[in-house]
Amino acid sequence: MFLTDRKAKPGMAVGDIDPSTLRGRLSYRRALELFEHHTADFARGPFTLHQLRHSRLTHAAEDGASTPMLMRMSGHTSVRSLGKYAGPSAEALIRWQAHTDPAARKRR
Repeated sequence: MFLTDRKAKPGMAVGDIDPSTLRGRLSYRRALELFEHHTADFARGPFTLHQLRHSRLTHAAEDGASTPMLMRMSGHTSVRSLGKYAGPSAEALIRWQAHTDPAARKRR
């Protein structure tokens, strides 16, 4: 969650306030402006918040998150729509296969 620099204004919805810092959540528009500004100098930047979401789901999938966990994290209700977001790399697939291969585990 992207938060403001100061405490939330009175009357802000409780769901838009971080309970540990009492800072308010940025609007999507403002978060996008800041994120694009701060990623503009990267080789392929500026990046978007949608790319950040895609990246988070991909990394979670590569780390072994199950399909139900990825769906819960992303809010997807269809495995088909989740598929285009959570595409592990070939290297991640090789690591996962090596870790879950019963023959490989016996050799350890």
